Amino acid sequence: MSVVCDLRVLLRLGNFRRLLAVRLLSQGADGVYQIALAAYVVFSPEKQTSATAIASAMAVLLLPYSLVGPFAGVLLDRWRRRQIFLYGNLVRAVMATATAVLMVSNVPDWLFYASALCVTAVNRFVLSGLSAALPRVVDAERLVIANSLSPTAGTLAATAGGGLAFLLRLAVADSDAAVVLLGAGLYLCGALASLRMAADLLGPDPAAVQPRLGAALAGTARDLVAGVRHLAAPERREAAWALGAMSLMRFCYGALLVMLLMLCRYALTSDAEDGLALLGLALGISGAGFFAAAVVTPWAAGRLGPGRWIVVCAATAAVLEPALGLPFATAPMLAAAFVLGLTTQGAKIATDTIVQSSVEDGFRGRIFSVYDVLFNVAFVGAAAVAALMLPPDGRSVPLVITVALIYGAVGAMFHVKHRPTADPKAPR
Repeated sequence: MSVVCDLRVLLRLGNFRRLLAVRLLSQGADGVYQIALAAYVVFSPEKQTSATAIASAMAVLLLPYSLVGPFAGVLLDRWRRRQIFLYGNLVRAVMATATAVLMVSNVPDWLFYASALCVTAVNRFVLSGLSAALPRVVDAERLVIANSLSPTAGTLAATAGGGLAFLLRLAVADSDAAVVLLGAGLYLCGALASLRMAADLLGPDPAAVQPRLGAALAGTARDLVAGVRHLAAPERREAAWALGAMSLMRFCYGALLVMLLMLCRYALTSDAEDGLALLGLALGISGAGFFAAAVVTPWAAGRLGPGRWIVVCAATAAVLEPALGLPFATAPMLAAAFVLGLTTQGAKIATDTIVQSSVEDGFRGRIFSVYDVLFNVAFVGAAAVAALMLPPDGRSVPLVITVALIYGAVGAMFHVKHRPTADPKAPR
């Protein structure tokens, strides 16, 4: 009941509700846009997609942000975060509309990917800004429950957006361009929703704001070094461990996602449309796992501590992922999607809480941007490894076993880190 009470208190906070509305609309649009891209790139009947093609697409869309991510963090610590949500969503609405036009035009693939790249680039600023702004609208005592509700609600919004994308695609004769236009409309709504908050509400503090772009970029290297030193300080060492553990779990999730795409496309269904429907069902069940994590994690992290809860999530995935994945059958795969949604989101909530509780407000933007970069590198690396290991139909026992071993290593690493030490003065 305490979780329900905390949720009620949070939802009575007007600024938290407004920030949550921006997240829901933004990530709902992300879900629509991503499903449209997946349908266009992977499940088009005229395309013979391979794991290598999927990995290449992920690299084109995500890897460049390993370079721009640190700059995003520095700017997040200088620009007003409310303005990032406003202009970022407006830019994404325009670029998503351009992507829809390119889908129905006879243009080279690189031009389509360049447009999609611009949408994803702005996404780095918006998602990092949402995480950095959360402590500005809730108190420290309810930060764990806020981290459970807000990012998980965003993930559920992305899942719901994917469902809307499926419905619209069926309604308008499989038009991926029409689906992208729906995403553009949601991005526009996200921009308008941000106007309900004061421009200075979400920080950073006015003394840290440098509106001049040249002045902000000039200090990028110095500020990044300061951010890394801030994270490496002994009192924040647990945050660095949590970021490393979450990156490894993200690697596992990315590898399994590529395998799921290939299984849905070739092994578990007979045609592309059935494969896309099965993928949508799997993502929906995984979203239910995200919701379960939001309910369970505040209680579990409160009793065990965020670090030990990461151990439980990693160990659960290490055991159940091969047990459910190795049959390469539809029903166990759907069960595995729920388990992975629960464990991945549970660990992420705990990691967000550790980082937010350890990092000072003036450094949160750049730390969460580095967090985002680690996510991208891990995800693209996972896609590359999966491309090397996966056969054409997606069934790969070595990949499943490798992922299980990585989950086990993460659990063991954090178990050692949080193992209680005996007090030498205590009586035996």
